[in-house]
Amino acid sequence: MKRLAMASMLFAGATAVHAQSSVTLYGRLDAGIEYMSGIPTSSGGTTSRWRAESGDWGTSLWGLKGAEDIGGGNKVVFQLEGSFNTMTGAGPGGGGLFNRWATVGFSNDAYGTFLLGREIFISNGLWDFDPFGQSDWSSASLVRGRNWPASSNNISYQSPKFAGFDVYGQYALSNATNWNGNNTTAQGREAGLQLTYTAALFQVRGLYDEIRNPANGGLNDAFQFSREYFAGVNVFLGPVKLSAAYQTSHASNVAAGAPSTTQQEWGGATWQATPAAALIAAVYHMNANNGAGNATIYTIGGSYNLSKRTLLDIQAATVRNSKAGTYSLEANLPGNADNPLAGHAQSGVYAGIQHSF
Repeated sequence: MKRLAMASMLFAGATAVHAQSSVTLYGRLDAGIEYMSGIPTSSGGTTSRWRAESGDWGTSLWGLKGAEDIGGGNKVVFQLEGSFNTMTGAGPGGGGLFNRWATVGFSNDAYGTFLLGREIFISNGLWDFDPFGQSDWSSASLVRGRNWPASSNNISYQSPKFAGFDVYGQYALSNATNWNGNNTTAQGREAGLQLTYTAALFQVRGLYDEIRNPANGGLNDAFQFSREYFAGVNVFLGPVKLSAAYQTSHASNVAAGAPSTTQQEWGGATWQATPAAALIAAVYHMNANNGAGNATIYTIGGSYNLSKRTLLDIQAATVRNSKAGTYSLEANLPGNADNPLAGHAQSGVYAGIQHSF
């Protein structure tokens, strides 16, 4: 009987060791003041605007993540994350309380991480190659937000690194009676694959993804429902990082007068002038076919870390449109009231504070 009791205690102890778990609460608050010119008026002129902003340097968010050790080098992992507006307290946007992340899955250092649920879509993988890290006025602006979506019904896999390489893939079901989507669900089928090579002096990444229209399963809007191809490189030269990238999207059966192909290139540099201060400069250029015009964003900015968790940020930018272009500093779809008049410029500056916890 004593042996049985001792065995029971040892088994319980072993179970407790393997079932060790941790939960972390984290978040980010971003707020500041923004000025923008070149905003159209109802009379056909332009005006300017001052406003309190949240999320220009980075999305305000909060979340929970955790892991449970189940033995053999395996962990059960989860993440819940939602966005909000620091200035008003409102949020999140579309997608429910955890509109950015709601995942559960398994992780193993030797075999990678497998997740199920809602995630930031794989197109956001170009973030690492944008000098401004996809701030509000950067790589997402001229593609009208094509880089930013989240993806529901997702199955994803992130590999560990092998000789500098790693692979990441996503596949999201439409949940419709038609595999690609047929207007019975809010999302069409989505998928993507990303390959990265990282070395001490440089990093390169290639990415392919597609987002299908939930109304008909088509790839019929270059800015929303299309196939995308991306290639980017970072070069690390001491305190300076040089970044360059090429991004193109392709659609078919588009609406009359809408582009079926877009091409965006950018280049920039980040100088870590001191451990606390960084200066950034970048140029983003967009070409679109079918008379949709082209545009270029010129921007400079920087940040200063007051501590490990708090920084001050500033960015000044201007977008110059061709005769047919209506591209904004913001990631707006065509027809948005904030888009500049065709062929007109738009300029702005913002400054703010960001705190992470």
